[in-house]
Amino acid sequence: MKTIALFVLATGFAFAADPDFDTYWRDGKAELDGYRLTVSRYGQERAGQAVLIYVTEPFSESKRVKADQPGPDTIDVFKLNIVRDFQTGLYDYNTMVSVFVRSADLTPVKISFSSAEWCGHVYEELLFYPGKITGDYFSYFEGETGPQQLDRPAGGIVEDELLIALRGLRGAFGERKAVPFLPGVLFSRLAHKPLVWTTADISCAGNVYTVKIADGRTGKFTVEEAYPHRILRWELLPDVKAELTGTIRVPYWQLHRNGDEKYLKELGLKPTVE
Repeated sequence: MKTIALFVLATGFAFAADPDFDTYWRDGKAELDGYRLTVSRYGQERAGQAVLIYVTEPFSESKRVKADQPGPDTIDVFKLNIVRDFQTGLYDYNTMVSVFVRSADLTPVKISFSSAEWCGHVYEELLFYPGKITGDYFSYFEGETGPQQLDRPAGGIVEDELLIALRGLRGAFGERKAVPFLPGVLFSRLAHKPLVWTTADISCAGNVYTVKIADGRTGKFTVEEAYPHRILRWELLPDVKAELTGTIRVPYWQLHRNGDEKYLKELGLKPTVE
């Protein structure tokens, strides 16, 4: 009989030992997770859909972009693209957040954000360095465009990295309390609030993480027990709720022919045009 190694998290559940991160995530595929999405906008809940795309890629540490050719400053990053689309009456929102973390320790190196809706474009970029975060914000709203400079406190968590960090892909996230916390770039955009560090309490019961943010919001993240510990559902009240509708591992960048829309059905997503 084959022996299966088990380990138990502090949260109480046990499962087969996780595979090696590098072996699992460097198989030439990306993980795509589709979600049924609800977003609060203009005082009403809006139905939409989201897809989370996880993949590794080479990254130029000096230029802070994907490296065309490996060089002396090339590092390996684990990238998450968070694509959210939702309707607001006549017109829709199309938003995307890209989170780049070092594959070695899953610490952020870059976060970028774009929003396209019928009123205009918004783009934001944050670059992470020891002790500081720099960046730029470009908006069609007067008074919002300009450079950004933030401290980077030790042990700080950025809202946009939660969808990576809470998966425990390099070991269980465990439990933390009263950590420095930076709200997400999408939340900042929709609320028209500047990014400012606050604090959050992060706790875990079973496979559910609860994030209580000092700004009054509460988040809940339900994590799949077996590897790769996908996010089964998440909510950051009162703004966002999402529930997993499908997941696949494919080289999606090759699936651009007519007919490849069939993969969207496996994700529970609808094509842009039917």
